[in-house]
Amino acid sequence: MMNIHGIILTAVLGFPLVATAGQTREGTILDRVGFDQKLNGHVPIDLVFKDERGTPVALRDFFGKPVILNLVYYQCPTLCSQTLNGLTRSMKPLSLRPGVDFNVITLSIDPTESPDLARRKRAAYLKRLDRPGAERGWHFFTGDEPSIRKLADSVGFRYSYNARNKQYVHAAGIVILTPKGDVARYLYGIDFPPKDLQFALTEASTGRIGSPIARVLLLCYDYDAATGRYTLAIVRLTRILSVGMALVVAAFLVVMFRRERRQARSGVIDDTAAHAASFSSR
Repeated sequence: MMNIHGIILTAVLGFPLVATAGQTREGTILDRVGFDQKLNGHVPIDLVFKDERGTPVALRDFFGKPVILNLVYYQCPTLCSQTLNGLTRSMKPLSLRPGVDFNVITLSIDPTESPDLARRKRAAYLKRLDRPGAERGWHFFTGDEPSIRKLADSVGFRYSYNARNKQYVHAAGIVILTPKGDVARYLYGIDFPPKDLQFALTEASTGRIGSPIARVLLLCYDYDAATGRYTLAIVRLTRILSVGMALVVAAFLVVMFRRERRQARSGVIDDTAAHAASFSSR
């Protein structure tokens, strides 16, 4: 039996789902995973984690400027690396400087991961970012389960551990926090346009809270080709796409129907005008 790890796209829009007996367990897992938007909520900045040197640090020491919060785990085989890659690409062209204008906190959601692993991950991404002084602003943390959960819950990051393959089911995205630790904005996915990131950080620096965004999430999840896992998520995505296509077709038909009616009315008017002109010429 082959296990294939991958990334699935699911739009969390509240469409009803009908799960078969073989899908019930998967549906339960997927229902526990997501990214709820808790705009203007406050993160517990008194929480203590360990930095890449293994030194206990309090979150509050990294505020006073906007913060990008990035929840991943360092040994994730798929989505986390893509999220970190996307964040790195987005920060390269910013006029704002990490460590000066904003900080980045990358936290592992896996309490078994070590500061040494965080250190190696940090070194690799600082090298990729290649911005002088970035080491003062991008921090890779580890922590215990209660602290990780408390921080994740405060920003609506719901994840689940899959004991069968010893991996985490989680969504992709980053959270922008104000200098006081309030949730200002969410950016979902693995690609964050630099202009959007710059705008979000600039607004957050003044304490402004953004608006909710469409909840279209990337989920990292295990797929078993033999048992057909992902089925529930794919059904959900298929239904959403089907509804979207139906709406497009319906809109097209409405437009065509109205156009035909206008043309028909125009034809009647033209015929009437021609008849009137012919009568007057007599």
